[in-house]
Parts: sequence; structure tokens; C-alpha cells
Amino acid sequence: MIAQIRGEERNAFAAIKKRDDRIVPFDEGKVTDAINAAARAVGEEDRQMAMELTIEVMKSIRNQFNGDLFTVEDVQDIVEAELIKAGYAKIAKAYILYRDKRSQIREARSDLMDAVAEILKETSRDNANVGNSPSAKVLQISEVASKNYYLKRVLPEDEAKAHSEGDFHIHDLSWYGKTLTCLQIPLDRLLKDGFNNGHGHIRSPKGVKTAAALAAIVLQSNQNDMHGGQSFAYFDRDMAVYVEREYARQKKLILSNLDRLGLAPEAEKLESLVMENTREEVYQAMEGFIYNLNTMHSRAGAQVPFSSINFGTDTTWAGRMVTECFLRAYELGLGKGEAPLFPNICFKVKDGINYEPDDPNYDLFQLSMRVACKRLFPNFSFQDSSFNAPYSQEEVAYMGCRTRVISNVNGPEVTNCRGNLSFTTINLPRLGIKSGGDIALFWQSLDQMLNLTVKQLLSRYHVQKNLKVKDFPFLMGQKLYIDSEDLEPNDTIEKAIRHGSLSVGFIGLAECLTALTGKHHGESAEAQALGLSIVGHMRRRCDEATQKYRLNFTLLATPAEGLSGKFTHQDLDVYGIIPGVTDKKWYTNSFHVPVEYDIDAALKIQIEGAYHKYCNAGHISYVELPSAPDNNLEAFETLIRAMYDADMGYAAVNFPVDICKECGFNGVIDTEACPKCGGEVIRVRRITGYLSTLDKFNDSKLEEVRNRRVHIKPVL
Repeated sequence: MIAQIRGEERNAFAAIKKRDDRIVPFDEGKVTDAINAAARAVGEEDRQMAMELTIEVMKSIRNQFNGDLFTVEDVQDIVEAELIKAGYAKIAKAYILYRDKRSQIREARSDLMDAVAEILKETSRDNANVGNSPSAKVLQISEVASKNYYLKRVLPEDEAKAHSEGDFHIHDLSWYGKTLTCLQIPLDRLLKDGFNNGHGHIRSPKGVKTAAALAAIVLQSNQNDMHGGQSFAYFDRDMAVYVEREYARQKKLILSNLDRLGLAPEAEKLESLVMENTREEVYQAMEGFIYNLNTMHSRAGAQVPFSSINFGTDTTWAGRMVTECFLRAYELGLGKGEAPLFPNICFKVKDGINYEPDDPNYDLFQLSMRVACKRLFPNFSFQDSSFNAPYSQEEVAYMGCRTRVISNVNGPEVTNCRGNLSFTTINLPRLGIKSGGDIALFWQSLDQMLNLTVKQLLSRYHVQKNLKVKDFPFLMGQKLYIDSEDLEPNDTIEKAIRHGSLSVGFIGLAECLTALTGKHHGESAEAQALGLSIVGHMRRRCDEATQKYRLNFTLLATPAEGLSGKFTHQDLDVYGIIPGVTDKKWYTNSFHVPVEYDIDAALKIQIEGAYHKYCNAGHISYVELPSAPDNNLEAFETLIRAMYDADMGYAAVNFPVDICKECGFNGVIDTEACPKCGGEVIRVRRITGYLSTLDKFNDSKLEEVRNRRVHIKPVL
């Protein structure tokens, strides 16, 4: 029937302008196909009807444009109008829905291509552990594609909208439906029984060097299955077994050599020599372990593993030797004295073990602080805090920048073989801004956002729980999660991951309080009281969700890296500049006192310490110093003890670390080139709990670092 249109009339439809501005021949058959497809969608397919309506569409085009160039959007508008005019309301609705869906797909493709173009120019700096290598670029391009897919095709509309508009942030969205966040790895079992990372079985090591090398391989292998941190909760205890084996090997070797020489050993000298050789082997093993974790890559070569180790409480001679040798190797640094960036080191502080001068490991506590005075690590985890002490037999371990996993509504409250499944962070400043100072409205909005956040975590969990054992060749294949022992390759992982945690995070308490009261908690006791009420309320809601859903909902003091600037930028666009809230490039990390605020160390510790008990998914606090306090260990210890007394769970001390790449000279270097040799200077700073070099910080975090104030009246 279309053919009945006169030839001269059809000339009016010679060309059409596409959305990408290309001019192409007009094909009326596509109009017919689109109308017929919409009719098919509602069970009213009729090719003849579609062809007749196409004629009406073409008449309308001729009348409206009279030979002028028209666009795809013009044609679609006319199709909708003609369907409604002809009385095909249901078909018109289907056509509109189809058109909207196609529009969303095109928009997603456009956003994806724009993001890819930016990554190809410069690798995203949202993660300071990702370099600028080709594999890093490919990884980030795939992550952008993944993120677009989940936002457009998987997430419920309200959750996708909340993430896109900045009400909350779904962390590691690109990994949403494929993996879990982090794990405390049972190193003892893997080394004892051996393991398989996909290329054959690795048997139990006979010496400490092999054990340390395998420990690094374990971290790397599991990082390939997960997007978050990999940690050993009992590194000293787990490695001590192989120190003892090394001792036995060294003794056997020395006795054999003496026997060949026809010499009889003297017991005291033999013991001294065996111990000396063992210590040397342990030191070399720890040095190799550190080197490996700063050089071996995971995630298709895009980054080194997010590795953490916990130690400090093993009082056996072998465990003590592991801790001592590791700390000495870490203090020495890499080949030219550079600061090792990994692993994150968590030194466990415990009264009766290492806290007082007469404790058996007090010397190791002293050594750990000496190393921290130079290298920023270790951080310190306080086993005697009110919320860690109940687990004294198990010992609480931290991983990555702050993560803590211990309580468990579905099984044993243990550290090993468990981790965080996912976390989503609430934009607290936005809730404060939107309330306009109305506290009642704020509480109402907070509860609504908590409800949505819990719902989102459940949505993700229901995707994660249906993943299969075979999807995790190392994590589940080697039975690293509680209750995964009996699972077969085609089984789902729900039985195991119900022991993990789902975390509600928050950022920008300081800016939220400023929006609500005009002052943040560092400035006002009233604001501090409100801040504690807010964070305490969020924790109670997490506990309620735990009981309701029988899953481990926990509250996280969110680390703020890329997210810090993202939220601020979005809120600035919507609400404009608000003094003390949106007037800088970042929101303050979790419950911290703003970095640009002048406050003495004692008060900062007191204020922030009160929040740690609520944040059972993880927390950390810092004190900022002008330079390395390596000549004042006593003052450094005073700071650590103040943190202990403030009921903190995890804490550290910050200061600038500048290092010459050529000669290893380090300190606070104000010049671009090394003052000693003229070499290139790298600047190491702490970012959200771990270390990186400033050149990998994103713009928001760079600005935050520039504004960090020294805590000018430290308790020294």
C-alpha cells in the first residue's frame, strides 16, 4: 500500500537525520516494523494495520516538513501521535515504552563511550592502588561497562536512582553480581594442607622462606576472586610453625656438617648458631614477603593485592621472631630504602601481652612504634577496647583500611574464614542540607534512607547468594569460607556467605552536623552529642535489620576516596555553595573531625574515640604530625596510649613521608628534587587507611591532603 504513494511525494522522504548527525536514506519499512513490533508486544500484531499507519505517518511528515530535513525523533513523535489518533492506545503505550527503553540504552552507551574516552586519556584515580598500565586501563574500561549494565539492567529503579543521584553510593558496583568484598584468610590451614590455585597442588612448605612465598601467592590468588582486601589475622602464629621447622632444618644441617668434619658440637654454641641461622632465614623470608606484596600483581596485572597482616600477640619464641624480623625488614624498606606500600600492618595491642613494660611482648610493641615513626605503618588495633574485649579468646583482626568482621548471627563469632560481602554508603551531608535545620525532618529522612540502604544490600545479597562455587576457583574452591567445606562446584554459595557481613556506611558526619546546627562536632559539645545520637541510631537500625533478616548487618565508618569528591560535586550542583558543607572539594571521612580544623590531638582523640564502638563493621582515627617523630618515641607512645584509653579500636599516626627514588634519602622534602642527589622525590601519604603516592590521588583527595592541619597541641 505504501507503494501507492506517488513518486514525487516519496521524494520528500529521501533522507533523514540520525541522532549522531549522519544523513542517511529514509526507509519507511523501519516505521512499519516498529509499529508492528509495538502491536505484537500487546498481542495485536497486524502487518496490514502497520502499513496503513505508516502511510499516515508519511503524510504527516510531508505536511509538517514540506521537503525539509527531519530527524528520527521527529518521526517517532509523529508515530505516537498517529497511533493515538487512530485509537490504538495500547499499541501507542507499548511504542512509547519501547522508545524510552531504546533511549535509555543509547544514553548508557553514550555515557559508557565518554567514560572509556576519559580512561584512555588517563586511568581513573578513584583507586590509588591502580596504576596507569595498559592492563589497568582495560580493567577500568570493563568496570565502567559492568557498572552501566548493573545500573540499567539489574538494580531496582529506586536503588539505581539513589546511587546515580548521590543519595547513597553502592561500592564496587562494577563487581555487583560477581563476587564478594574481602576475607580473613586461614593461612594456617592453607600452609598445613597445601592448596591449588589452578595450576596444580602446592604441598605444605618445609621451610620458612617457602612458607612466606606461598603466603604472598595466597593473597594474590584470592585477590583475583574478590574486589576488596585480603588479610591474615594471625600472621605471627601461622608462620611460627615454619620457623620451628626452619630451626629443626638448620640444626640438622649444622650437625651433619660437623659430623662430616669429625667435630663434636658444644651444646651452647650449637644452640646459638642454630638460632642465628634461623633468624637470618626468617628475616630473608619476611623481606621476600614484603618485596612480593609490592611487586606481584593481581586483577590481570592492574594492581598489587590489597593485603593486610595482623600480629603482635604470639608470645612463643617462633612467633616473636616472625614479628620482629618482619618489622625490621619493613623498617629497612625496599631496595633503595623506599617505603613499602603493602601490606597494611595491624599490630595488636593487648594488656598482659605487650602493653606494659613487664609484658612478654612489650619489646615488640616498642619496635612496632619505632617502625611506625618512620614508615607510618603499623597501625594499632586495641584488643582491650569495650567492643573487642569480649572476643579476647578469638582476637579481633582488622583488614584493609579499617574493616572489622567478628559478630555472627548465623554461626561462630570468629575472625578467620569470614569477610564483608558488600557495603553501601549514605550521603549524610545531603540529609542535613535537605532538612533545612529541622531535626525532626532529618530523623525521618535518615530512617527512610536507612530503609532503602538495607533494601539495597539485601538486593545485592540475593544476587550474590546464587553465585556458584565454581565461580570462585580459589575462594570457594579451596574452602576458605565457613560452611563451604561440603559444597560442590555447582552448588550456590549461600550456605557459606550468610556468615559474612552487609555494611551500611556513612560519610560526612561533620558536614551533616554543620548543615543541621551550624557547627561540627569538633566545635561544639552539642553537635558532638547529636553526632553520637545519629551514629548510635544507625547502629541500632543495623542491629534491628540483623535480627529481622538473620543476616549480619553492620555499620561502617566509610573510607572516603573517590566517593568523597563525588558526593560533594553532586551536592554542589544541586544546592550550591553552603559554608562549612559544600564549600570544599571533599566531604570529611566518616565521623572524623574535619582535617582543616585546628584541634589538639588530645581533644580529637577524645571526640572520635566515642564513635568507634558504634561502627562494628570498621573504624579508624588518626593524629596528624608535621614530620616523622622518629626521635621522640616516648611522645609517640603517649599518643598511642591516649587512643587506647579513648576506647578506640583501630588507630594510626600520620605525617609526611618523602623519599628519593635514587638514593633513598627520606624526610620532609620541600623541593621537587632530592637535596642530596637531585633525584626524583616520591611523596607517600595515607589515603583512607592505606598508603599510596600523591601522584595517584584523585583531585579531591589531593586537595584534602593540602588542607590537612597538624594537631598543634599533641599530648607529648
